[in-house]
Amino acid sequence: MPRVLRHFLLFVLAVQLSAVSALADEATGRLGSADLFDLQYASEVRISPDGGRVVYTRSIHDIMCDCVRSNLWIVDSDGDNHQPLLSGRGSYSSPRWSPSGDRLAYVAKDENDKTQLYVRWMETGQTAMVTNLVESPSSIAWSPDGQLIAFTMHVRAEKPSLAKPPEKPEGADWAEDPVVIDSVVYRFDGRGYLEPGFDHVFVVSADGGPARQLTAGDFNHDGPLAWMPDGSGIVFTSNRSEDWQYELTERDLYRISVKDGELEQLTELPGIEASPAVSPDGETIAFERDDHRGRQYTINALGLVDADGSNLRVLGEDLDRSIEGPKWADDGDSLYFHYTDRGWNKVGRIDLDGDIETVVDGINGTTIGRPYSSGDYAVADNGVMAYTLGTEKHPADVWVKPRRGDARRLTELNANLLDHRELGEVHEIVYESSVDGTEIQGWYLTPPDFDPEKTYPLILEIHGGPHLAYGPHFSAEMQRMAAEGYVVFYDNHRGSSGYGREFGMLLEYKYSSEEDFGDHMSGVDAMIDKGFVDPDRLFVTGGSAGGIAAAYTIGLTDRFKAAAVAKPVINWISKTLTGDYYPAQISQQFPGLPWEEFEHYWKRSPLSLVGNVTTPTLLITGEEDYRTPISETEQYYQALKLARVDTVMVRLPGSPHGIAGRPSRLIAKIDNILAWFERHDEKE
Repeated sequence: MPRVLRHFLLFVLAVQLSAVSALADEATGRLGSADLFDLQYASEVRISPDGGRVVYTRSIHDIMCDCVRSNLWIVDSDGDNHQPLLSGRGSYSSPRWSPSGDRLAYVAKDENDKTQLYVRWMETGQTAMVTNLVESPSSIAWSPDGQLIAFTMHVRAEKPSLAKPPEKPEGADWAEDPVVIDSVVYRFDGRGYLEPGFDHVFVVSADGGPARQLTAGDFNHDGPLAWMPDGSGIVFTSNRSEDWQYELTERDLYRISVKDGELEQLTELPGIEASPAVSPDGETIAFERDDHRGRQYTINALGLVDADGSNLRVLGEDLDRSIEGPKWADDGDSLYFHYTDRGWNKVGRIDLDGDIETVVDGINGTTIGRPYSSGDYAVADNGVMAYTLGTEKHPADVWVKPRRGDARRLTELNANLLDHRELGEVHEIVYESSVDGTEIQGWYLTPPDFDPEKTYPLILEIHGGPHLAYGPHFSAEMQRMAAEGYVVFYDNHRGSSGYGREFGMLLEYKYSSEEDFGDHMSGVDAMIDKGFVDPDRLFVTGGSAGGIAAAYTIGLTDRFKAAAVAKPVINWISKTLTGDYYPAQISQQFPGLPWEEFEHYWKRSPLSLVGNVTTPTLLITGEEDYRTPISETEQYYQALKLARVDTVMVRLPGSPHGIAGRPSRLIAKIDNILAWFERHDEKE
């Protein structure tokens, strides 16, 4: 068979889930494409107030609907009585125990496909739908006495209009009405073009009935929601200034009276105050404190104010990591929080003097495509903690840690699949960047049956963000690459979260640039120095910010045999004027507006380097991506075609920025990348 034809057939077959390939995967014992439909993981945990039971959201890949279903399961804290609460073809999520632990609130869709709030009585198993809403509720929070449930919900506003059309004759078939847009952020990735309206705070009786709107005005009011212990008010965050549409990095704390809707502003600080938590005695409000200062990379500290908003104190700055999701301990003398540190999410505890201890060294496993830091946890009144934790070979299971004693694993959701697959091993690598000697942490996967005396092709996979972080966690994408015989290398380059403010700021106004490029290439050279990587069989890929970096990389070097660039930004000038979150992106990541700093924007754009590119390049993006619009991909595709570079564009209809949000799309992404690399791997 001619080589060109063979490669073409390989590429076509890669996007099909054939029975033959599934059987081959079973025979070899390696992770195959069809296996990804069988993955399950715990994505949200809630422990009962007495610490005796854990309800968790069990995310299941459903091959029939090509979707991720959410079921609710329950297990005793000692591992007994593991059983479903709500399962089947529907999706159930956001479980919230009542303060007494006798009921459980959750959300699910009704028979009209509208998301509603439900309450389940745990002793009897009886369930009631307590709302009749036209929009989805979120940020669910029980009142301290268990009588009310608060939530936020979008309330539609009147659509803007200019001209009034003439009266339409009865039975006439006219074109749809024009759509008039006057808001600053008018479309958002994953939601499409936004219906005019605002997010407001509501309360509803836990026994059901009409929901009552508390907040008013043309402003958004954001959760999570925190009740005052006496049930008199609810604390939330909002920006209610005249210029709120442009001030996306500005929010303050507010409290609203449940009785009469009286609104009180508690803080007026620069930056964002978020995730309020009220102390058990009601005297202190804790929150995430981000002073921001217009910088690209910032770190949250823990803010504390008295209940009237006075007496600001800031704790945890010496940690040099972002403190997120504060939760008061039952005694009111300390708070739990989570933070990212060197590739791991951890749970800490801080007392009111600012002393910090690490309670759980690692939570993870709730993102399964790529190995991002992730995880969820909850704390009972007695200090018993439930959390999600996976391994490099398993997504998240449910774990419980008593206040004193060893943690225990309660579930093994993927044992019947992944314990019977030969998976890649994950190894840490730490090296110095050739740019300036900065220490960079990374990891690499070796293929099943790895032999260090042999040489293997290497894939450099670059994370997104860019201020996110990878870690030694389960990754369906990287395990599939390892299963096909690749060594897969990934690093937390400068600017990644979890390494402190100074490390994060190294990327300010330099994303992408020759500096993060130098971090990646130094890692590739360190991998080659280990002796088992073939320097003539190098490949590069990445998505979002990683896609930008991959495109920038092939504009600076021809060392890679092929590249797979997913959902990239190619031209920062056009992206910032077509992307969904443009006011914040411009203010945080650039020294000025595009027409003021044209050369700066252009220098950071991979399009400025397209004349250097010779690397065969696959482009893959969702057609409904509003974060890195597909027009960016189209620009690069056409530029590469004009430059006579071997290029293929893969478009995913209906997909937003999260192109791997459906199981088949995750598979298509991986298999197209692997097929592209196979096409250009001249190892024979």
